[in-house]
Amino acid sequence: MDPLAPLIDALHSEGRLRVWSLVITVFGDSVQHRGGRISTARLGRLLGRVGVEQGALRTALSRLARDGWVTSERIGRSSVYRLSQSGLSRFTEATGRIYAAPRAAPVGEWVLALGPEQPGLPLGGGWMLRPADKNTDNIPTPYCAVTGALSELSDDMREAILGEGQRAALEALARDLDILEGLSLDPFDAAAARTLLIHRWRRIVLRYPEPPNEVLPQDLCSPAPPRARVARAYLALSPAAERWFDQCGEDVLAMPCSPTSLDWRFRTS
Repeated sequence: MDPLAPLIDALHSEGRLRVWSLVITVFGDSVQHRGGRISTARLGRLLGRVGVEQGALRTALSRLARDGWVTSERIGRSSVYRLSQSGLSRFTEATGRIYAAPRAAPVGEWVLALGPEQPGLPLGGGWMLRPADKNTDNIPTPYCAVTGALSELSDDMREAILGEGQRAALEALARDLDILEGLSLDPFDAAAARTLLIHRWRRIVLRYPEPPNEVLPQDLCSPAPPRARVARAYLALSPAAERWFDQCGEDVLAMPCSPTSLDWRFRTS
């Protein structure tokens, strides 16, 4: 039985797959720290492992090139792709959000703010809740703000903060993590599994605000909060996954080795 089958089925069961988005995940997670370019043969092999047809990949690469995300060149008989300068500039903020370390200490002090463009989690009536230590540079002064401990938060309010879409996304993530935690994978499968994991996590993080653990529904924090679980699975998969990117073959160009540049991902400084 294919150990990745449940993860692959989950990827393809959520509507039409946006292959171009999956390609961007690969660039951000597995290409940029290895010289910034990848051959179409290696990319095709990796995405073929998760059920992407070669025709769909070619279409996705053409779209990304047309939209200014990637550029291509020939090296010998191989075509290689890299992010354009425009594509690179779009990565900076997203990368920090995706790979930030799990919060080391609980939130001890909170701000409840009312006013225009206030960051935080919506509580209704225009009120926003956020940790007091959140960076609030360059935001408007609130009409009203209260700072202190969060002494009570009902289950209904936790669900309202999260919303149905984010809850469903986190539940799907938890199912994937449950599967990954029981697997021992060879380098190729580890690279594919890491791609699937970070693709799902990337879509959650870039679409929804990330609630601190203290305001998440309890079932989503067991056996650990989402970011902590993703970090553990990612760091477990990476050594084997990186070995696959070290390998080369007749139709797959070698990728430069960068053994230390992943050390910061999901880790506190």
